[in-house]
Amino acid sequence: MYGIIGYPLSHSFSPDYFREKFLRLGIDEIYSPFPIESVNAFRQLLKDQPDLKGLNVTIPYKQEILQFLDEIDDTAAAVGAVNCIKIDNNRTKGFNTDVAGFRNTLEPLLQPHHRQALVLGTGGAAKAVCYALHQLNIPYQIVSRTESPTRYNYKSVDKSTLENHLLVINTTPLGMFPNVYSCPEIPYENIGSGHLLYDLIYNPAETLFLKKGKMHGAAIQNGYSMLIAQAEASWDIWNSYSL
Repeated sequence: MYGIIGYPLSHSFSPDYFREKFLRLGIDEIYSPFPIESVNAFRQLLKDQPDLKGLNVTIPYKQEILQFLDEIDDTAAAVGAVNCIKIDNNRTKGFNTDVAGFRNTLEPLLQPHHRQALVLGTGGAAKAVCYALHQLNIPYQIVSRTESPTRYNYKSVDKSTLENHLLVINTTPLGMFPNVYSCPEIPYENIGSGHLLYDLIYNPAETLFLKKGKMHGAAIQNGYSMLIAQAEASWDIWNSYSL
């Protein structure tokens, strides 16, 4: 048995993706959503579901789950977020497949002028994005609701900011179904044809963030290809080795 933890999970991509995958492979496996209202329910879930061999982790537990795991992969430890757990002989190990999923789907889209990035958001997904940007040698600036010496806030993002950061990545849930009429508050009128806007959201396929960017001539990418890449990476981990 495999599954995903988070809350809520009513529109999660993973259950349908893995059920279809298991059908294609002709294997008798189960993938179920486990919407736990608190990360403190994780250990009880393992007791209640002794057949679990692997879990995906989504909002809001990618960072909180670390304290409950027996072991953490080097990448996940460096990022400070886990989105994949392998379970073997009652031991748990956390991994982060968001890093490779994002990096491998962003890299083919990059142009020589995409030399600096704005990362909108500060959650677990943002940490994976920042780690991947570091691997790609792309300097980045984080944007959050509160300003600090190391972060911009949304009100401080202006024309000059966007002219100097032609790669803009949304890691927030703003615009995710069913709240499709929300988006990060940046001055979209300063977006142009040189920009690449990448949204980690996949539902809807074209968020308001992406629509506004497209309206001003930017190249756009949603999170669907990243989700497939990280899901396949999770499957490889679950089937790769024993803990």
